[in-house]
Amino acid sequence: MSTTERPRILVVGGGYVGLYAARRIMKKMRYGEATVTVVDPRSYMTYQPFLPETAAGSISPRHVVVPLRRVLPGAEVLTGRVVDIDQDRKVATVEPLVGESYQLPFDYLVMALGAVSRTFPIPGLAENGIGMKGVEEAIGLRNHVLEQLDKADSTTDEDIRRKALTFVFVGGGFAGAETIGEVEDMARDAAKYYPNVKREDMRFILVDAADKILPEVGPQLGKWGLEHLQERGIEVYLSTSMKSCVDKHVVLANGLEIDASTIVWTAGVKPNPALAKFGLPLGPRGHVDTAPTLQVRGTDYIWAAGDNAQIPDLAAGEGAWCPPNAQHALRQAKVLGDNVISGLRGFPQQDYKHANKGAVAGLGLHKGVAMIVVGKARIKVKGRLAWYMHRGYHGMAVPTWNRKIRVFADWTLGMFLKREVVSLGAIENPREEFYEAARPAPAAAVVPQPKAAETEKAGAA
Repeated sequence: MSTTERPRILVVGGGYVGLYAARRIMKKMRYGEATVTVVDPRSYMTYQPFLPETAAGSISPRHVVVPLRRVLPGAEVLTGRVVDIDQDRKVATVEPLVGESYQLPFDYLVMALGAVSRTFPIPGLAENGIGMKGVEEAIGLRNHVLEQLDKADSTTDEDIRRKALTFVFVGGGFAGAETIGEVEDMARDAAKYYPNVKREDMRFILVDAADKILPEVGPQLGKWGLEHLQERGIEVYLSTSMKSCVDKHVVLANGLEIDASTIVWTAGVKPNPALAKFGLPLGPRGHVDTAPTLQVRGTDYIWAAGDNAQIPDLAAGEGAWCPPNAQHALRQAKVLGDNVISGLRGFPQQDYKHANKGAVAGLGLHKGVAMIVVGKARIKVKGRLAWYMHRGYHGMAVPTWNRKIRVFADWTLGMFLKREVVSLGAIENPREEFYEAARPAPAAAVVPQPKAAETEKAGAA
């Protein structure tokens, strides 16, 4: 880490907002005007809308992450966590991956911690649930599902087989509906290579506490999406919740009980809990209370945006807040970057205002829904065309041309080559086989050799 007398702009979080805000700041500022420092536990940013397709094997995992050091070559990128912020002294405490914590002075602060999975104290959830917030979880889910097909194809125990082929997804928003649609598609394709497993043997269940799915695209398309999933053999239980999943025995509030090898939790997100430690003004749900200028209320040197911020939606009217989606995050990051430069130079701040352009969702290969806003009209699209719109929008929205090209290359190859259906579950414990080969033999397995004197005595006897 370098030391400098230049003003320091500290960006806490290297996700969508953190990455784009840092890039915008570095693009707008003059050479040597300030130092931009980005702190995040991971050295890369994940484009989360692509996680369902990553779990289904349609996109390579490496192509949905953006290495921070590569796209921010002029910035300091620190791999660690900000664990404390002293606003009076303008000092942040950074806890690196290894070594002792240290203090980092700053002049301007950007809060871009994002969100984490919103969970509830459900017995068994922490031990058995799989989230979908990171690329690691998407890879793990893919390997896990294919491993269950391996088990079901190889066992003669009907109970084990039934449990292995039962998949429960909790949450019917974008993340839940897209993930179950993509994973069911992958499992259907994979079943062609398993002589003892058919799609009819699998049981996919989607659970949501609301009375509808895909609320982001409106009731009409949400209803079509529901009917489409049901036509594919997916059981959908609305207005219900999961009460427990101890030992992977799922109990729903509607009375259904079933053993499931796979329990995926996509029931919404909440602001990063770390925000509560920093002394910032928070809204009722834990978001940083932010003015339309994206400045944290009561400050003139702290900005926040994205999933961890409560930002007035000026386009929607009084009392409305910007929804936590990529559409807003991208545009907020640009305005935030411009406002940080304005604050650095003493210029006025600009308000963030963006009218909703619609929403797109993919439900598997060649299947999707889209709601596009043009003026006051809402254009509703479903099926293959909506799927093309989904891929087109997100393919262009993923950061950097490097990643755009790689993602479109994955999709193009997928048109001509069959989907890979190999499980790499062992990747989660890559040293296990080597350890078994290299570890010393257990003490009990070593046969003690008699001493020479004892051998002679025994011979004389």
